[in-house]
Amino acid sequence: MGRSADYSSERCAIAAAVDIVGEPWTLLIVRNAFLGYKRFEQWQKSLGVARNVLAARLKRLVALGLMEAVPYSERPLRHEYVLTDKGRSLKGVLVALYGWGREHIYDDEDGPFFELVHDDCTDRFITTLKCEACGEMIDDNSVLKAREDGKGMTLAELYERKGIAVE
Repeated sequence: MGRSADYSSERCAIAAAVDIVGEPWTLLIVRNAFLGYKRFEQWQKSLGVARNVLAARLKRLVALGLMEAVPYSERPLRHEYVLTDKGRSLKGVLVALYGWGREHIYDDEDGPFFELVHDDCTDRFITTLKCEACGEMIDDNSVLKAREDGKGMTLAELYERKGIAVE
């Protein structure tokens, strides 16, 4: 399975995150895991993704520690895939993507197939961003700056140190 981008020389947390969750299908697999999917056949049926692609994505998510493969059948050996703490921490990413897509792609007349709702709240989930350091809300007019310190490993160096295979 070829990759269309090489982020190995990057020294950026955004590039590192995109390298892991930016592959086609990966975030939708994680989304469905949050919705309760655990078995290969559930993802394959709901997403329509090719079996070899789905198998590769699940294998990578397990290798990166975002999911855990838990056997549920010995003969034949079958696994359920469950999110780890690391995988569950992607909830904010999914909520942010949902909020952006809901605001800028779907309108109220042609809303998406499903809406995210918070627990038992009956209203559509509205996302906001807030700086945890100062408490200010981040909006379209906020300026984000990059502060470089000249340190930090490239993504390739980081993967090598952590023993993560690069595809």
